[in-house]
Amino acid sequence: MTTTSSTYGECAASLRTSLSFLESSVSTLGTGVEDFPRLSSVLKTVRHYELIPQPTLAAAEASLRDEIGPFVALLLDRADKHLERQARRIETLKAKAELNAGRLSHFPGEADEGSRARERTQSRNKGKGRALDGEAALRAKVVRQRKEALRYGVERLELEVLQKERELRVRLEKA
Repeated sequence: MTTTSSTYGECAASLRTSLSFLESSVSTLGTGVEDFPRLSSVLKTVRHYELIPQPTLAAAEASLRDEIGPFVALLLDRADKHLERQARRIETLKAKAELNAGRLSHFPGEADEGSRARERTQSRNKGKGRALDGEAALRAKVVRQRKEALRYGVERLELEVLQKERELRVRLEKA
């Protein structure tokens, strides 16, 4: 029985050694697969692209391009038209600003000129011995206002002509 018990003892020792090797292997494997969830997600993405053949991917891209392309072109066309409208509006506003600046620059000179004309008229009338009565003065004022309105109208039309010429030049340059 001693031989059997020594054989059993050796067997148990061998089993313990194998068990320690197995525990060591399990711990080594455990540290090796600790990063497995992240690694599997990384590999899954790579695997996903590897599973799609290149012709299928090219066909999907072409289909997407054909489907979205017209809408993109339409949006770009709309944006270009809107930019052109805004540019024309800016030019129109610049022309109006120039017209208004011209009008404002005429006011001081015209006021002085108008007062001088009134003084001349009054001095002439004083020299003749008669002053303009209320109705004649009112008519003279209306005539002066019409004259100024017509002068401003002509200036505005001249500036509009210049504006149209600018727009025509811009269109011709683009064409």
